[in-house]
Amino acid sequence: MHGEMKRTEIQGILGLRHEDYFRGAYLVPALDAGLIEMTIPGKPNSRLQKYHLTPKGAALLTALRQADE
Repeated sequence: MHGEMKRTEIQGILGLRHEDYFRGAYLVPALDAGLIEMTIPGKPNSRLQKYHLTPKGAALLTALRQADE
């Protein structure tokens, strides 16, 4: 993820077309694990909703990148 991103942007980067599958297999588990968070948590269905990495998510991303090297 790069900064704040819409669900459709994240889904596009991953190359996933089916919205329900993306939500169930990727978005909700990442939210539940505390890896990403909503920019408007009080309105989860807002058309303006975006997501961004949490410090925990950023640490995991850094660890994965280092493992690749």
